Amino acid sequence: MTTQLHLDDVHKSFDGFKAINGLNLAIEKGELRAVVGPNGAGKTTMMDIITGKTRPDRGRVIWDGHRDLTRLDEAGTARIGVGRKFQKPTVFETHTVEDNIGLALAAPRGIFATLFHRRARPEAERIDELLELVRLTEARHRLAGGLSHGQKQWLEIGMLLAQEPELLLVDEPAAGMTDAETMRTAELLRGIAGRHSVVVVEHDMEFVRALGCKVTVLHRGAVIAEGSLDHVSANREVVEVYLGR
Repeated sequence: MTTQLHLDDVHKSFDGFKAINGLNLAIEKGELRAVVGPNGAGKTTMMDIITGKTRPDRGRVIWDGHRDLTRLDEAGTARIGVGRKFQKPTVFETHTVEDNIGLALAAPRGIFATLFHRRARPEAERIDELLELVRLTEARHRLAGGLSHGQKQWLEIGMLLAQEPELLLVDEPAAGMTDAETMRTAELLRGIAGRHSVVVVEHDMEFVRALGCKVTVLHRGAVIAEGSLDHVSANREVVEVYLGR
């Protein structure tokens, strides 16, 4: 497999607090990875650094083996294929589910131009494909504001996929979901992996188990364990700092 993203000895402090402390992490192309850890472990700062929102004090974030993402801002990382989904879903609530996907597909034209744009067949087919993937085909004509919390999360994942990212960073997608929505979300993310690399930051261990992927545990800005959920759950340090709480 080919390494798509490599964080190499990354450090970041805020007013003397070491949020990221010698972080080393490698994500393979097409991989699904879960990142867990207690509050303050550095998970959000890690995503901020990958996306160019925050500059590290030192260290490199290597993309596709050669490009250092620390030289790019958020717009720059988005252009080369890094997509990020925040915990709270952000959708156009007064537009239909279908139009939300269409707006994401056509984002470079601008929202107003897109609203009056007549879709060509490839665009329509891509919208159909994405709606089916996120299981919102039957809701395509509903206003996004009327969707359940889980459905809004799926819609935003569909909107992110419409932009054809190579890597998706997904922040706590299961938060606030019903048990059924949680399992459906895990299935969705498993289905996306392969065609895209997916890094999921999550607290819900049942959800992480449902993902069935490699798990990275962060503590105080560094990796303390990596492997299957069963493997990291048996790690004494992980139990002490995270699972035992």
